[in-house]
Amino acid sequence: MITSFSITFVVIVFIVIYFRLYLYLFPKNRLTILMYHQIDIKSDDDLTVSLENLEKQFEYLRRRKYHPKFFRDIDTRHNNSIIITFDDGYKNNYDYLPYLLEKFNLKATIFIPTKFIQEGYKDYEMMSFEEIRSLDKRCFEIALHSHSHKSFRDSTTNFIKADLQENMKILKDHQIEFSKVLAYPYGKYPKKKTEKEKLFLNLKNSGILFAVRIGNKINYFPTKNSYELQRIDIKGTDTLIKFKLKLIFGKLKLF
Repeated sequence: MITSFSITFVVIVFIVIYFRLYLYLFPKNRLTILMYHQIDIKSDDDLTVSLENLEKQFEYLRRRKYHPKFFRDIDTRHNNSIIITFDDGYKNNYDYLPYLLEKFNLKATIFIPTKFIQEGYKDYEMMSFEEIRSLDKRCFEIALHSHSHKSFRDSTTNFIKADLQENMKILKDHQIEFSKVLAYPYGKYPKKKTEKEKLFLNLKNSGILFAVRIGNKINYFPTKNSYELQRIDIKGTDTLIKFKLKLIFGKLKLF
């Protein structure tokens, strides 16, 4: 007969496993990757975090002694490692991040889709290649976000290979140092096992070391899934309490 205790126990075990809470017992195997996009003085938009909220979040990371790192340092293990990432190369990242990262002794990786830098993206102001190149390498790491920012989910192998090569070539042509780490455009890649394996082989042949999706969970590291590292999506509408909960649970549908 199933008792209420048994049900409670099963629920607790599910929560611990699903949200990877057991990693709190192994802080050197815990890798948190945060995903941001834009920064502005004020915001009511999911993809734009306000300057005030970002400062509170960064202060919390410092106070809780999260260890900031770049992807190029990912194999060096520390307690509560965290990688802060920003997508797309918006000019407001250039305007606000240097001061905040230095103030709170943090680091950030910016994933660059080179077509956005060349041609612009919608009505947003993007960084220039010169501004990207001038970012302090002690605080910033540049990585790949494809050239065209087209979803990889339904793209052909040849398109993905050519697109990544273009992404890397343009950065090299502008003398911008970068890590061979990819953020999937829109966080999407094939779901079917055979197509996924083809993509991963393509990434390996292109020299890509790691790739990140969304997923909204804490990573166990070292990992066997180097092309499926998960990021936690930090939204502009997140309160500080919600931010703290995301650092524990990732994304909960309850909030």
